[in-house]
Amino acid sequence: MNIPEMYDYLVRTRRELWTALEGVPDEVLNAPLLKGDSFHSIKDLAFHIPSTEDGWLHYTIMQDEPIRHTIPALSDQEIGNGPLNTAFPLKTLLEYWRAVEQSTLAYLEKLTSEELNRIVEDSPEEHFKLEGLLWHVMIHEMRHTAQICVLLRTQGIKPPALDLLWYLPNLKPSSDAPLRIV
Repeated sequence: MNIPEMYDYLVRTRRELWTALEGVPDEVLNAPLLKGDSFHSIKDLAFHIPSTEDGWLHYTIMQDEPIRHTIPALSDQEIGNGPLNTAFPLKTLLEYWRAVEQSTLAYLEKLTSEELNRIVEDSPEEHFKLEGLLWHVMIHEMRHTAQICVLLRTQGIKPPALDLLWYLPNLKPSSDAPLRIV
């Protein structure tokens, strides 16, 4: 799989996750289900996932203004490690996620092999190949969406099936083609 194909998988699984989250009571979305310094609630994770993508793509890779600053309710939102997002309606968080997705899709449409090989400075001490950063963003989302699914399950809510297997094309040969064992 290449980066646009993997991102397409994320786009399709998001639809399943977002639909599931829209049916979850706010008290579950806001509940402090995780202990520690960061991401206590499902809403915390639902903000963290797109804000990470937004930050890497806009702030670090494209060196422009993050999408978050265009969402009035979130423009002044402090990005940190604490439980920050319970005051926001899920609708606002999903609106932000959709806007980040649209921006990423537009960026990926223009992605070239030269761009994938570009070295990106994250700090004076840290430089990464752009391709690696894009893989990082996608894997980061997969890990946190899996975390959301586990949190839903702990609350007695059936999470959506997000495994890649369910999104791969079925390559079963047609019934009239001879089956070849290689």
